[in-house]
Parts: sequence; structure tokens; C-alpha cells
Amino acid sequence: MWERTLDYLFNQRPAFERQGASGYKPGLDTSYALDKVYHEPHKRYRIIHIAGTNGKGSTAHLIASCLQQCGYRVGLFTSPHFVDFRERIRVNGKKISRNYVMQWVADYRKNPIEGYEPSFFELTSTMAFDYFAWRNVNVAVVETGLGGRLDSTNIVTPELSIITNIGLEHQQFLGNTLEEIASEKAGIIKHGHPVVIGNADGVVRDVFEREAKRLYADIRFAQDKPEVLSAKHVDGVLRLETRNYGNLDCELTGDYQVENCNTVLTAFNMLKRMKYRVKESALREGFARVVENTSLMGRWMKIGTKPLTVCDSAHNPPGFTQVMKQLKLERFDKLHMVLGFMADKNVAEMLDMLPKSTLMYFTQAQTPRSLKATDLQRIATGMGFQGEAYDDVTAALAAARQAAGESDLVYIGGSMYVLAELLKSLGYDDQ
Repeated sequence: MWERTLDYLFNQRPAFERQGASGYKPGLDTSYALDKVYHEPHKRYRIIHIAGTNGKGSTAHLIASCLQQCGYRVGLFTSPHFVDFRERIRVNGKKISRNYVMQWVADYRKNPIEGYEPSFFELTSTMAFDYFAWRNVNVAVVETGLGGRLDSTNIVTPELSIITNIGLEHQQFLGNTLEEIASEKAGIIKHGHPVVIGNADGVVRDVFEREAKRLYADIRFAQDKPEVLSAKHVDGVLRLETRNYGNLDCELTGDYQVENCNTVLTAFNMLKRMKYRVKESALREGFARVVENTSLMGRWMKIGTKPLTVCDSAHNPPGFTQVMKQLKLERFDKLHMVLGFMADKNVAEMLDMLPKSTLMYFTQAQTPRSLKATDLQRIATGMGFQGEAYDDVTAALAAARQAAGESDLVYIGGSMYVLAELLKSLGYDDQ
């Protein structure tokens, strides 16, 4: 029954994550129609809505973790998942049950909406909103899927919107310039409701300021008066010196998380003004226990030692830039990179960030959207890299580990779907 349910969701419904452009379905008509059938469940609790090019997942998990520590019952909707579909929908860190998913899908299939063909993401977001209402959450932290203005989640009216940052991604859907992409992401800003922007400059900042002014929305840029004053690595955590919350130890250790942490703390400044119960001690616990509270995976995640083995979910040029900065901070003899990308990504731009001495292991995710390992090898070889192609990530990682010395570093990334297959193969099936 469970496998049949997943087959219906993934294979019978149009899904961008599996099919690419043919599975992308912009527009909100179907989402509104579904929402009406389920009696607008998202209106029964508060919502924090998060968009952005990179960092929105980490930001969502940090906020959810802190709100849990503040005593709220918190719904969390994110995408994609790594190992289990149920990772997408959680309440206080606990995944939605298989029985609920199976029953919900079965009920929908008995009474489909006439004249509409919901996509995978439209059904999934509606399921999440309905589940959160059933579980009587106080607040839901909702991450957009792709974009903002036409994203299936954008039927909500959040108490607070957050946009982490803007980079070039999904240009075929969102626009070819940073300004156009920012305009799409700005679509989550709602009339009279505040918005926090993590990092924005130039025309991107202008877009957000104009939209906030047009909608009479209070806007705060986290970069203007940073909450995080400094950060350093101490005993396996990222220790943050903050302006208003003392020292916070963050369980997410990538240096690129500093920007996300700054965004989160700026958001909590706003939530305090909105009369949310926010205590410094709760934020301290929320940062320190974010992985424990939410089961977040795939963010500068160390999965082995001797050689140090790290995986990360960066999958576009802005995210890869942050990974390169992180790699420069690590000490190792040789760098081994197990890489696989989706076919619609700017692969050459990301490869160009790597030193030519990098030892490469080209691989692919088992999804139609994936760039074939042999095609990735051909592109990289033309740029001066050397490496072998492997049909799956487990074979590529085995080869990298066999070749690496104890003082080397093995990195696995390029695609969240590559990471998903890796983590599943290693037994990271979060129960």
C-alpha cells in the first residue's frame, strides 16, 4: 500500500523533481481549488513563509527548532526529501505517519477535483497544510518549492515572510536576471505583513524595497545591522557571538551558515515585536539542537573520518561558491570530489571553481533529470580535469575512499538527489 501511494504521488502526478520542465506547473488555480476542498486549513494556524535561492532549508529548520524550544507546536514543510518522503512534513520534528499519507491520498483519489490535474507538489503542499491543521499546530514554517509568486505554497498569508538571498537558478522558469528572479521571490511578500531579507544588494535590494513599499510591508535586511558579530569553530560546533542573544553554539557547522543564522536571529527580533514568546535560552537550545529537533541532513555533513568525508546539498553556482570557501578552511593533502549534477544546472560554472588538481569521481542520480556521469566526465575532461565515471554514487564513493589517504578529504555533492541516494545507501533512514 505504501509503495503504491508513493508511485501515485511520484510517477502518476507531474513532478518537477523527477521530470524537470515537463513537471513544472506554475500558477495557483489548482492550489486554490484544492485548498477550498480541504476548507482552507492553513488559516487555522500562524505561518512563516520562506523563499530564496540558497539557505532556505537551513533557515526553516533553525526557525522550527527554536520555535519548538519556545514551547510552540511547530509544523515544518520542506523539500525535497533525502531518504523518506515523510521528511517533507513534520510536527515538532516527527515525520507525518505513513498511515496518514496513505489514507489522505486514498481519500483524494476517491474524490478528485473535476477539471484539475494536481501536480505532485500541489498535492503534497495541500496534504501538509491539512495535516498541520489536524495536528493543531500553533505555527507552521513553510519553505517554497521553486520561486515564490507562483509557487504552490503561495496561497498562504504568513505573519512573516523571509527571503534568504537571490542567485541565478531555474532561469527557464524564474527569469534570466537577478532582478527578474528577485521579482518572483518577492511574490511571497504580503500586504501589511513584515518581511526579513537575508542578503540583498543593488537591483535585488531595490526590487524588495519597492515591493515592500507597495504592499505596506515592514522590511528588514539582516545584513544592515547583523545579529551575528563573529563566528568560530569550537569543539565541533559553530560558536556565534551575537548582538542580543549572547553566545550561541550552532549544530550546523558550515561557515556559510553564518548568513543563515544572522537571518534567523533577525527574524526572531521581528517575531518578538509580534508578541511571540521568545527567550534567549530557547534560542540557545534551538541552535544547539537543530539536527536533533528537526533531523536536518545534508548540510556540510560529516559522514566519515580518515579520510574526512563530507557531503553537502549545494547544487547551484551560488551554493557551490560557499562550499569552495568552506573547503579552503579545511586542512587536507588531496581533494577527492564525488560529483553528480542535474542536467539543467550550469555545470561548467561550478566545475570552473575547482582546482585542476582535484581528483574527480563522476556519478549520477537515478532520475531522468540527472546529467549522465559520462556526459559530466566529457564536460570536465574538456576543462582539464581527470576522473572516471560511475553509474551510481555508492560505486563512486567506494572508489574515492579506496584512493584517498587518511589525510585527504572526500567530498560528495552537486545534487540533492545524489546526496539522497548516498544517505539512503549509508542507512540514514530517519525513523
